[in-house]
Amino acid sequence: MDDEFNYSADDAERETIRVWRTWRTVFEMLQDRGYEVTDEEVKIELDEFKSKYVGEKGYPSREKLKIQARPTEAMKAKYTPLPSPSNRDPQPDCGTIYIEFCPDDSGIGTKQVRTFNHTVDEGNFHTGVFITKTPISPSAVRLLSGIPGRICEHFQEQDLLVNITRHELVPKHVLLSPEEKGKLLQRYRLKESQLPRIQVSDPVARYLGLRRGQVVKIIRKSETAGRYASYRWVI
Repeated sequence: MDDEFNYSADDAERETIRVWRTWRTVFEMLQDRGYEVTDEEVKIELDEFKSKYVGEKGYPSREKLKIQARPTEAMKAKYTPLPSPSNRDPQPDCGTIYIEFCPDDSGIGTKQVRTFNHTVDEGNFHTGVFITKTPISPSAVRLLSGIPGRICEHFQEQDLLVNITRHELVPKHVLLSPEEKGKLLQRYRLKESQLPRIQVSDPVARYLGLRRGQVVKIIRKSETAGRYASYRWVI
């Protein structure tokens, strides 16, 4: 009995640490995208996480793992289109984000996604992020991206166990505002389609929530120049 108890306790501890690491990466991701989060949320310690989100049996309660965050003014500026004759007062194409950890261990499909989509739509959230322990079915993936006027994303917990952008071999990616993008293209007399490309499915693009048509500045270290920048068009 004692061996069985110790095994369960160890299993619960490993599970809690995994979810805690994922939780911290999610807040780092929100911060890097430009949402309003506090340093206390980003750097939450394991003991505090346990006190807030771990149930009586020692396992994390994913039902409690829900986040809402608003965009900062800096983020709004990066997501505001340039004025045009047909839209002289453009509004930011960003808003409050909602993130939910799915409590189900397996068999995650359209049923769970429909519930998530309903929450995003009823709450009038601009963006939703659905995080699961296991993969979701192809039909659920299609359903997730099918809410008109909403942006919904999916991550597995293992995708966020480690923040890939903190790795020393991953260069810094900085999203350009529409104004910065226009100046870049004008300076080099380019069309956006002439820039090197980055897929929206790229791990860093997914982490930053990049959208098709945006341009990202990639800053790399150089032994000779110190730092140098290149640019990618998101497709």
